[in-house]
Amino acid sequence: MQKIDIPCVIFAGGKSSRMGKDKATLFFKNQTLIEYQYKRLKKIFQKVYISTKYKKFDFEAPLIVDNSEIFAPIVAFENIFKKFDTFFAISVDTPFIDEEIIKKLIDSYQKNKNAHAVIAKTDFEHPLIGIYQNSIFENIKKEIENKNFKLRYILKIPNTVFVEFKDSKKFFNINYPDDYKIAMKLSFD
Repeated sequence: MQKIDIPCVIFAGGKSSRMGKDKATLFFKNQTLIEYQYKRLKKIFQKVYISTKYKKFDFEAPLIVDNSEIFAPIVAFENIFKKFDTFFAISVDTPFIDEEIIKKLIDSYQKNKNAHAVIAKTDFEHPLIGIYQNSIFENIKKEIENKNFKLRYILKIPNTVFVEFKDSKKFFNINYPDDYKIAMKLSFD
């Protein structure tokens, strides 16, 4: 497959409070989780960036720094949209999202270019796995002003496309220490 020309942004600026330590720096497949995500996504996308609060990685990658004191992905969107009109979002803690899932989301975006967002959905929505367009930014600013930092609420606007996936296994999210133990044993290769 030809590399995707939509920029990919890995969200790695969270507090990781449920994990108890920074998820991005967890050891995963012989490297940190963020380095693993960056390297594998570089094989799929022409350009990959990391959204973070500060440089906390020991490898070189383009960063989009969010200086806000609020630890929520929604506040990072302002700096991301200063750089791009459209981007593919993925959370650092979803290392099993594969090229097939990404391609299905990109295909849906190609058919729905007027959508504010094209988001993956299994039994529930995955706001940090999908494509966002700058047209959603006004809604995001309003929610930030109202101190509502949940992406799920922003996606309730009419012009969001949800792409259904029946198999939720690859959407496994590493949030808690027990999730990390499970992830270390999972393999979809």
